[in-house]
Amino acid sequence: MILNSTKVRNSDKKGIANAVELQGVKKQFIDQGDHVIEVIKDITLDIKDKEFISIVGPSGCGKSTMFNIIAGLLEPSEGVVKVHGKNIARSTGHVGYMMQKDLLFPWRTILDNVCLGLEVNRLSKKERVEIARDYLAKYGLIDFANAYPATLSGGMRQRVALIRTLAINPDIILLDEPFSALDYQTRLVLEEEILTILRDFGKTAVLITHDIGEAIAMSDRIAVMTQRPTSVKKVYDVGLAKELGSGMKARSDHRYNEYFQNIWGDLDIQIGRDS
Repeated sequence: MILNSTKVRNSDKKGIANAVELQGVKKQFIDQGDHVIEVIKDITLDIKDKEFISIVGPSGCGKSTMFNIIAGLLEPSEGVVKVHGKNIARSTGHVGYMMQKDLLFPWRTILDNVCLGLEVNRLSKKERVEIARDYLAKYGLIDFANAYPATLSGGMRQRVALIRTLAINPDIILLDEPFSALDYQTRLVLEEEILTILRDFGKTAVLITHDIGEAIAMSDRIAVMTQRPTSVKKVYDVGLAKELGSGMKARSDHRYNEYFQNIWGDLDIQIGRDS
């Protein structure tokens, strides 16, 4: 998914250490019976520029609602969300959004799918084709430029989805369970590739995942959320992938299991209880 709007210029960000700031964010919904449903109790969290942070929490705790607030698709009931120091109320376009499904258009070629956001941004056909082909070449997919999504594997389609998002050059990438539909081997390979790509481009990344191991293997920090109505229970400084240079190496590090056990304990999930 590509959210289009005026980008924040690099000069606007000079001296600002945080890419995203959530300050006292709360969110309530009203159901059909006019009952108030409190989804987010209170979230205060800073996301540093160029870091990879994961958000983990029990199912249904409000992680996706938090994501949509960061993206500007939902307004908080209370509180402020700032991106590079600017309040994003009623605005989108500051993020690229990669979701569980690749959402590639089956009737468009891979090249035309990558060009989609560039079309929305009204680049000329020549410019968008040059940009798209450069990205596809850089990440080994140029041979499939004229193929259609149905001919590609799930992992390849997710790579195309990421390239489509990167092509519009967003400062922040939101990753909403992007590996959940993939087999385990493909997930591991794609984790590594995405880490490399995001590091190459110096992007800030926010990952929602139910997979604690995935979060540990990829993240600089992990924010553990409470049961709904959610708030931040604890933030872990991890950074194994950055320190060791690889998500796979992070998984074999002696600290990996310790992080896993501690985070699992913080999730407060009781086996046999609906979560």
